[in-house]
Amino acid sequence: MKKPRVLFLCGENRARSQMAEAFLRHHAGDQFEVYSAGFDPSPIHPRVYQVMAEVGLDLKGHYPKGLDVFFNKVYFGILITLCQRAEEKCPIFPGLGERYYWPIEDPVRPGDPDGEGIEPFRRARDEIERHILRWLEDRKSREGLDG
Repeated sequence: MKKPRVLFLCGENRARSQMAEAFLRHHAGDQFEVYSAGFDPSPIHPRVYQVMAEVGLDLKGHYPKGLDVFFNKVYFGILITLCQRAEEKCPIFPGLGERYYWPIEDPVRPGDPDGEGIEPFRRARDEIERHILRWLEDRKSREGLDG
């Protein structure tokens, strides 16, 4: 059976969507093909690597990707937007089965090179993991009821 493809979409694919991709691969990579993208990709913020390493996840091999890399080329069964911009600007994906909106605050603070330190990145990381674990549990419960 083919694994459903999941796309995490955010504005720049520099923080939240990268963390979400890593967490879903970690927790359920055997169940899903996982991707992330942004509308205006920019380099992954260095603190993202740092906070993910704190929980034992290495983002080696991750890089920012634009939505154009996937749109009308790869078909996704599940789309999860992580910011208001992505939710509002997201085009219609052909064949999309499920769509979710998880509004996670951007840990990168414009005009503040330190992004208020590392704490906003930790908060975003932890919130993203909670969303993913809850979503996986909900899916498991639904499948158990259907079967």
